[in-house]
Amino acid sequence: MDVRPSPAPGRAAPEHSGAYLATALSLAVYSGVLTAWTVYGIRQGDGNAWDFLEGMFNPGASLATQTLGPHEWAFTVACLVIAGLALAQRRVARSAALLSGFVLLAVSLREGLGLFDAAYRDQYRHDPLGGWALATRGLGLVVALVVLLAMFPATERRRGVHPSAPGAADDPEAWWRRSSRICGVLFLLMGLARIGWAVRDLTGVGAGHYLRAVVDGSVLGTLHLAAPTEFTTVGSVLVLFVLGVLACRGRREVRGALLVFAALELYVTVRMVVWLTVTDFFNRSFETPGGALSLATTAYALAAMTSVVVLAGGRGFGPYGGMRTEGFRTAAVGRNGGL
Repeated sequence: MDVRPSPAPGRAAPEHSGAYLATALSLAVYSGVLTAWTVYGIRQGDGNAWDFLEGMFNPGASLATQTLGPHEWAFTVACLVIAGLALAQRRVARSAALLSGFVLLAVSLREGLGLFDAAYRDQYRHDPLGGWALATRGLGLVVALVVLLAMFPATERRRGVHPSAPGAADDPEAWWRRSSRICGVLFLLMGLARIGWAVRDLTGVGAGHYLRAVVDGSVLGTLHLAAPTEFTTVGSVLVLFVLGVLACRGRREVRGALLVFAALELYVTVRMVVWLTVTDFFNRSFETPGGALSLATTAYALAAMTSVVVLAGGRGFGPYGGMRTEGFRTAAVGRNGGL
């Protein structure tokens, strides 16, 4: 068995370079298409680029109807970041790319189910942008399949890591397991809170209609590249629970997905906080139990997602998701003056 240290810690094995390159190119192309739709929405609206930038963080600032929504804007940036990491052959890109692939696959399957509706198909035929919208959906499916098929086999073996004694100060595995479990618990609690709000929404619209909106693209009756609230809510709950369970089990390879999804959730939460601020919701939040719970959920989401971003994106992480042993040694020297 080859136990020689990896010549480039944190980089993918040379035999996986093709998979990482294919993933980088696919995600870059798809993010470019989403960027084109965003630019089109800005040009068609009444505002300009500065109004759009303000609207990215203030829902009440943009008067123009955008083709895409905040989730798509965040996903576009995430795809560009993942593409850059994959192009640099960074191992952390693998789980993040797989997450994006599953998201695109879910969006494509939802749209495919909607195409069974004849009236919805007519929307594509008669809308001036119907062909471009359908092409975007088709590209998303192709990108999803390329990313999933390329990245699933690109697993890595740990090389060049010398285990420390259990409980030792320089044990990177123990540090990662603790941090990973914290991230997992934070994700699971966020998922439970979101389930509670989803159940509350079900009582208002009906379970059948709500669940159909999750899986059927024809429910709204019009063409929309922006995902509806039902889809984003259920999708986020599933991702929170899947990543939460994997993180609680200390899976090192899940770090990239944790970081990317927490960053996406943090952006959406910050945008919500801005909206609550400009609408003066904070001063009226405790007038009703629902308002107080909403404020508490938003505060928790802000703190939890920030914590996950810090823990999963810390510079102390080594190539396999644990802290670098050198970091512990440096800290020990600083505290004690020697090893």
